[in-house]
Amino acid sequence: MDATATAPAPQHMRALARANRVRLARAELKRQVAEGEVDVGEIVRDCPWEAESMEIADLLMSQHRWGRTRCRRFLASIPMLETKTVGSMTERQRNALAAQLHGEPVPAGFGSAVMHFAGT
Repeated sequence: MDATATAPAPQHMRALARANRVRLARAELKRQVAEGEVDVGEIVRDCPWEAESMEIADLLMSQHRWGRTRCRRFLASIPMLETKTVGSMTERQRNALAAQLHGEPVPAGFGSAVMHFAGT
């Protein structure tokens, strides 16, 4: 029996394998969003593992007809940084962002709370 066959993979190889799984899962998630199979508001609310470290701008721009300009304007109206990750958002931020994406009114006082947490 070969000793190297049973030894665990080096840390850098495990990290590469995990990064590849995340990359492929995100690509599939973005494809589903682009084709309208999955709603961005649901992704924001549920925060699946593949979206945890994803920047909110990347997720928004995967929607049909959402480019950089539309994304920037939308996030500036909240206000929220484009580089904010989905996983770093509070539950309140997620719910309010999802509501705004669905055209629902944002709760009173939400803008000041998001501005406070936008960079964290």
